[in-house]
Amino acid sequence: MKLGTENKTKTAIALVLMALAVFLLVRAFRGGEDTPAPKAVTAGPSTAGKASQAQIAKAQTAHKTAHAMPAQTLDPSLRFDLLKASEDITYEGSGRDIFRSQPEVAAIPKPATPDVKPGPPIPPPPPPIDLKFYGFASRKDGYKRIFLSRGEDIFVAKEGDVVDRRYKIVRIGQNSVDVEDVLTNNRQTLPLLVG
Repeated sequence: MKLGTENKTKTAIALVLMALAVFLLVRAFRGGEDTPAPKAVTAGPSTAGKASQAQIAKAQTAHKTAHAMPAQTLDPSLRFDLLKASEDITYEGSGRDIFRSQPEVAAIPKPATPDVKPGPPIPPPPPPIDLKFYGFASRKDGYKRIFLSRGEDIFVAKEGDVVDRRYKIVRIGQNSVDVEDVLTNNRQTLPLLVG
């Protein structure tokens, strides 16, 4: 029967790996601490005179550190002083239900109302005059008449006449005429349309 010891290199590697595995198992079960815990120094009547000032200061800082960071110590004993201090704390809360997932309602600022009072509404612009100036006739003595149209209707007028019971002819020029709407007091200049 062959045990596989013919290849000496493989056997040596296997032995080293087994030794490493045994070492790691022992260390894991032992707790992994290589340094022993420091022994407590009790100051009795016989050792009170022998303790140096450095040892006392070192013990006091270790005691303060233990009280400052209780979660980092490995001491399994209960600390009744810390439990009593935590019993005196009362939870006041903020009014928010911690068991419901709701976003906090943000306060919406109200827009500031301006102190300016709205003035009277601006009147709409007057409607445009829908007459078209397409010509005029004049005599040698300076008497002029103009021809205005709106749709199919044609109006002949002179300065001062009212056309279609609404539009007054204010001034007649060579290339334009000034017309005033007597209902809205809107004045417009109508240009001469060629064609």
